[in-house]
Amino acid sequence: MTLTEDRSAPEAEQTAAAKSAARHAMIVSQLRTSGVNEPWVLSAMAHVAREDYVPETLRDAAYIDRAIPLGNGRFLAAPLVHGKMLAEAAPTKTDRVLLVGDAEGYLAALLRPLVGTLDAVDPSAVSSLSGEGVYSLIIVDGAVEEFPEVLGRQLAEGGRIVTGLVVRGVSRLATGCKAAGSVSLLPLAELGIPALPEFAAPKRWSF
Repeated sequence: MTLTEDRSAPEAEQTAAAKSAARHAMIVSQLRTSGVNEPWVLSAMAHVAREDYVPETLRDAAYIDRAIPLGNGRFLAAPLVHGKMLAEAAPTKTDRVLLVGDAEGYLAALLRPLVGTLDAVDPSAVSSLSGEGVYSLIIVDGAVEEFPEVLGRQLAEGGRIVTGLVVRGVSRLATGCKAAGSVSLLPLAELGIPALPEFAAPKRWSF
């Protein structure tokens, strides 16, 4: 073993310990203090390394209480956003889930062990979805101004939705369900959820 290799092992151990401590601090100071106390949510977020889902130059900021830019107009939402989304979604092994977001991203990594099946679609490709009544749960990893009808068609009767919703310029967590073929959303707490430009409301004339 060379001197460089001998030195790098302790450094790697120190880095891993620091990231583990950061995840613990995230749970204690961001999630629990904001009402996210479901053991399964905390366990999921304790075991998935957020630093693996941000650019290398931003790994030291992976656990801060704000969104992190990923490039190309995308963001990793703050830990509290994903904690609240999971808690509201309450996914189970019987759920067939559609995630509007990155199939290889952080929220997908949190969800995959919790559900029966997980499909993902990039926000830019939602309009290409086909089929109806396929999913029992849809989660949008971001905030929309207008919820696209095509997503509603993907939801089975009685299925649930968790998304961010931009209401008069303020992003809120929102939940909904499909009943009698119609989807309705209920805005909940104000939360800093990054907006998805693909679902911006069209400009309308006003007088």
